[in-house]
Amino acid sequence: MSELLHTIPGEQKKRVCYFYDSDIGGFHYGPGHPMKPTRIRMCHSLVMNYGLYKKMEIFRAKPATKREMTQFHSDDYVDFLNKITPNNMNQYVREQHKYNVGDDCPVFDGLFEFCSISAGGSMEGAARLSRDKCDIAINWAGGLHHAKKGEASGFCYVNDIVLGILELLRYHQRVLYIDIDCHHGDGVEEAFYTTDRVMTVSFHKYGEYFPGTGELRDIGFSKGKHYACNFPLRDGVTDDNYRSVFQPVIRSVMESYDPGAIVLQCGTDSLSGDKLGCLNLSMRGHAECVRFVKSFNRPLLLLGGGGYTMRNVSRAWAFETGLAAGVELAQDIPVNEYYEYFGPDHKLDVRSSNMEDMNSREYLERVRSIVLQNVRSIGGPPSVQMQSVPKLAHDDADDKEDEDMEDPDVRISPHTGRWRAVRLRRRGRGRPT
Repeated sequence: MSELLHTIPGEQKKRVCYFYDSDIGGFHYGPGHPMKPTRIRMCHSLVMNYGLYKKMEIFRAKPATKREMTQFHSDDYVDFLNKITPNNMNQYVREQHKYNVGDDCPVFDGLFEFCSISAGGSMEGAARLSRDKCDIAINWAGGLHHAKKGEASGFCYVNDIVLGILELLRYHQRVLYIDIDCHHGDGVEEAFYTTDRVMTVSFHKYGEYFPGTGELRDIGFSKGKHYACNFPLRDGVTDDNYRSVFQPVIRSVMESYDPGAIVLQCGTDSLSGDKLGCLNLSMRGHAECVRFVKSFNRPLLLLGGGGYTMRNVSRAWAFETGLAAGVELAQDIPVNEYYEYFGPDHKLDVRSSNMEDMNSREYLERVRSIVLQNVRSIGGPPSVQMQSVPKLAHDDADDKEDEDMEDPDVRISPHTGRWRAVRLRRRGRGRPT
C-alpha cells in the first residue's frame, strides 16, 4: 500500500465518507448511448485496489424514495419515472414528450432505481456533512445537473444536486455550488435563480453547445440577483488558463459569500479527449480545482457528472478521491478487474493534448473582470433570518424540539402531516460495502 498511496505533505486530515452502490454499474442507457454507468464501477475498482478504503468510510446509501424526490421534483413527474418501463412505454407516448424522456434521456430497465441510488447518495452525503459525521462526502454516481423540476434533460432525470443542497440548507444559511463540468449546470442554477441562500458558479463551454444556457449576463433574478455566476469558455482551455480564472473567481466568491457548505460537481467531460467534451484539462488540472476548493475547509460534497471516455473518468475520480483523503495515488495503476481498459501503459495520468486553446488571454481577462465585478456586487454575505429557510412540507412540525436531543444518525425528510426520521443504518443505510 505504501507504494500506491503517498501522503500529501501539509495536508490537514479530513474525515471522508464515500458512497457507492454496487448495483450502479448494472444499468444501461442503451446501445450507443454515451452515458455509461459502468464508469462508476470502474472508478470504485481503482479506489479499492489502490487501498483508499483504509483512508475513509465507505457506505451504501439508502436509495431515495419518491417522497424525497418530490422535495424538488413535481409529483406527477416522479410518478411517471416510477412507472415507466421499456415494456409499457408505448402506453405513455404523450407523457414521454411532456417530460422530455426519449432520445437523450431514454427509458431503460431500472430507470427509477438508478435515479434513487444517485439521489440517495447525494442526500445522505449532505445529511452526514450537516450532522458533522464527516468533513467531505463523495458520491460519484451523483452530479446530474441538467434535470429540471418537471422534466429530464441531458442524460439526467432526477437532480440529486438540488436535493442534496436542500438537505444542506436545513443546517446552513448559505450553500455554494460550483460546477466544473464541460456543460452548464442549468438545472441547479434554475432551481435557485431567485434566492440568495444558494450561490451557483459554473465554468463551461458556451456557444452552439448543449444546453445553450449560462451566458455571462445570467446573474440571477430578484433576491437572487448576483448569486448566479457563469464563466463561459471556448474550446481547448488549458490547465494554466483554467486555473487563472477558476482560483480568483472562487477566492472572491468565498470572501464575498462566506458559505457554510460547498457542493462541487466534478464532471469529467472537461478533461482532454472526452468523447463529448471540447476542453483540454489534464487530470491534474481538473483535480487542482478539487484541491483548491478543499483548502477552504468547509463541509464539502463532491459529486460526479458528465464524462464519456470511461477510462479517463475513472482515473480522475479515483485520483480526486485520494486528494479528498489527503493522499496522492501512484502513477502505476494496480491490477484490477478493468485493468485492460488502462492499457497500453497502465498509467493513471490523463494528459492534455495539443488542441488549440481558443481562449485568448484578452478574452479570459475581460470575462474574469466582469465576473469578479458581479461577485463584488454582493457586498458581503446576505443576512439570512431563520424564518426564511425554504419551506418544504410541514417544516414547522419539529421546530420546538431541542436539536441536541436529535439522533445524529438520521436524515430528516418531510412526510405528510408529520416528520419522518430515516435512520441511516436501517435497511442497508450506512452499511460498509
